[in-house]
Amino acid sequence: MAVAMMRLNFAQPDPGPGELHARYRAGIDMAVWAESHGIATVTHEEHHGVENGWSPSPLVTAAAILSGTTTLEVSVRALLVPLHDPLRIAEDIAVIDIMSAGRLTVVGGIGHRAAEYEAHGKDWAARGALMDHCVATLLEAWTGEPFEHLGTIVRVTPKPYSTPVPFLLGGNSRPAARRAARFGLPIFFSAWMPELATYYLEQCEAMGWAGEVIMPPVGFCHHFVVDDPDRAWAEFGGHLLHEATVYAGFTSPEHTSAVHTTATTVEDLRARGTYRFMTPDEALAEANAAGPGYSFNFHPLCGGLPIDAAWEMLQRWSDDVVPRLAAT
Repeated sequence: MAVAMMRLNFAQPDPGPGELHARYRAGIDMAVWAESHGIATVTHEEHHGVENGWSPSPLVTAAAILSGTTTLEVSVRALLVPLHDPLRIAEDIAVIDIMSAGRLTVVGGIGHRAAEYEAHGKDWAARGALMDHCVATLLEAWTGEPFEHLGTIVRVTPKPYSTPVPFLLGGNSRPAARRAARFGLPIFFSAWMPELATYYLEQCEAMGWAGEVIMPPVGFCHHFVVDDPDRAWAEFGGHLLHEATVYAGFTSPEHTSAVHTTATTVEDLRARGTYRFMTPDEALAEANAAGPGYSFNFHPLCGGLPIDAAWEMLQRWSDDVVPRLAAT
């Protein structure tokens, strides 16, 4: 049977506090609903200073969702590690890991926006060294043993539930691959990058371990199940374009992502296939053709999609696709 994931970043054009409250509340409710409707994982991400409210606090959101579920997994893709006090996030991740019995996975990212570093008083030019320091500190912290940190002996408690903590490094560059290999950590690439994956595995072999790569498949896209794709594009395409253009505006030229697009119109965005409105029959046919392991990637609140419409799309998938998938 196909698998399913749900992405939540709570971005909405010109959000007011009441609107964002409704959007966060809906996202948490959707994640709870997802647990009993065939969706295995919810993903979050971190960005700062974005006018549309793009999620700046994924660990807080993850804790809220995990506290209301029992089997659902939450994956932060990615936590911008150098922007944080590593002892603080070591504690936060450990506590969430304990509360959820190991259902949180964190991808540690270095980030790709100089403005975020400036806003947090961090040196963009020194980001590699900052990342190395933070990752080393996290791994020491999660042992539960005393260690030296900035000239002081410290100890982080409580010790996490998981051994090892589900922590990966993210990236899309050779330095990122070398860092993950050096620290003995799995890596999450933000796009289908087989050559870089090979390079990472070679680096791991040189360090004496096998390595582990996770990356989106070829043709990764966000799915929205509807009765009439043409009507959905006409009605909701602007929301998807909003997210796509905002994301394109704060990615650097060297950044690669499965969800990055340079589309500037709804028609262009539709043609590129990064976001797809599809009928239940189309969804079923695609999943059956791909075989086991095919992944539906839902983004129900994308770009400020109306909450009622988002629920309808999720329900359409649950009612008209899932029962037929289970029967194949």
